[in-house]
Amino acid sequence: MKPIWIVDDDQSIRFVLEKALQREELPTRSFTNPKDVLAALEHVDEDGGPQVLVSDIRMPGGTGLDLLDKVKARFPGLPVIIMTAFSDLDSAVSAFQGGAFEYLPKPFDVPKAVELIRRAVEESQREEVALEVVAATPEMLGQAPAMQDVFRAIGRLSQSNVTVLITGESGTGKELVAHALHKHSLRAKGPFVAINTAAIPKDLLESELFGHERGAFTGAQTMRRGRFEQADGGTLFLDEIGDMPFDLQTRLLRVLSDGHFYRVGGHSAVKTNVRVIAATHQDLEQRVKEGGFREDLFHRLNVIRLRLPALRERREDIPMLTRHFLNFSARQLGVEPKRIADSALNWLSQFRFPGNVRQLENICHWLTVMAPAQVIEPKDLPPEVDVHGVKEASVVAALTDQSLSPSQDGRMTPTTTGSVAVATSPDSSANLLSEGWETALQVEAIALLRSGRTDVWDVLTRRFESCLIQTALDNTKGRRIEAAHKLGIGRNTITRKIQELGLE
Repeated sequence: MKPIWIVDDDQSIRFVLEKALQREELPTRSFTNPKDVLAALEHVDEDGGPQVLVSDIRMPGGTGLDLLDKVKARFPGLPVIIMTAFSDLDSAVSAFQGGAFEYLPKPFDVPKAVELIRRAVEESQREEVALEVVAATPEMLGQAPAMQDVFRAIGRLSQSNVTVLITGESGTGKELVAHALHKHSLRAKGPFVAINTAAIPKDLLESELFGHERGAFTGAQTMRRGRFEQADGGTLFLDEIGDMPFDLQTRLLRVLSDGHFYRVGGHSAVKTNVRVIAATHQDLEQRVKEGGFREDLFHRLNVIRLRLPALRERREDIPMLTRHFLNFSARQLGVEPKRIADSALNWLSQFRFPGNVRQLENICHWLTVMAPAQVIEPKDLPPEVDVHGVKEASVVAALTDQSLSPSQDGRMTPTTTGSVAVATSPDSSANLLSEGWETALQVEAIALLRSGRTDVWDVLTRRFESCLIQTALDNTKGRRIEAAHKLGIGRNTITRKIQELGLE
């Protein structure tokens, strides 16, 4: 996160704000005069600089109002908070005309000052994502027939301005498809603006979409353009449209009908020329039947529908996507890309991926950071993939000579191949395991040995040591020396094992 810049010639003010913001885990950078601030701004680009600027009005070498003018000329979306003594209130009020976010009268209450700065941070973050001009569309990869159908549809829609509704589970890449539709359309030179209607509180969503006039509500100090105005001449992507409040659906329908809308608190109609692409993971037909979504809006959005397949429906793409994300994560972190063994790819291909492509991308980023070697083996995969968590299934499979197959949640479960029928419910598995951990270990080893693996010793030893050390640490409330003493090992040994096993 970018820091909060504090500008004040009073050392005590700087100190109090720095300490208060550090307690809130907000980074800071302090200056004693506007001249130093302007010099520092010369060495940052638009992606750098402060998240919020908090400045006094009266300082040696310049005023906060002059600083406000110069900062706003270069960073118009940067929230600036003006600190002022009571006698300067008239000046502070006039600062709003220059675009100040808010003023903070001295002496101020520290918690209220922190709350105000947090509000400014939230506003800054909203402004950062408000307008996204597509410079390069992220890669869309896929050889599976279902993805080839999506690519063909994007190609057919490239010369059209028709409204598109993208459906699919969370994490399937709906926004990537929206980016691609924009990039290959006649509006490619215009802006691409995205908004997640489910992530914004209901009372703020109307202002986010349509903007507001100054004084429309408490805190509306200046006129602000909404997403529809920001996307004029380009594309507006409405993600999670199924979660849009019912009363706002009426306003959206009006815009889609004639391209006109009113800002919150406004009396003059605003005209916009926007192509709308909507997306949802919900069943909108069912939402219409339940009364949660307007039927006329559904038909307005559902002109062309693109359904994105879940990752489990395109398993043949998992190896290619995995290698792509490992390379991408390595470039982001500035490290050498890691390679993945075929055995690890096989495990990934068997996983159900409830989080779809996004989950695979996160796993690859985790592996880039956490995998100990350059070649990723099955034992290096994160716990969520459940490579080592096949205990119940392995026990049953080993005792009944059954084969393992992926279940709906990604775990390996037994598929009956012989005539022996064994219950596989959690209760029956628990009863089986309760007969003794040695027996459970034996059948676990049998299952792993039958799978053809050649790292059974390392896998089971690592799991055994992890379980034993973690249990001891839980018993001693994290006191390592006491845990080592109870286990009968040395202090250096337990420290080394904690590091090797990733139990920090």
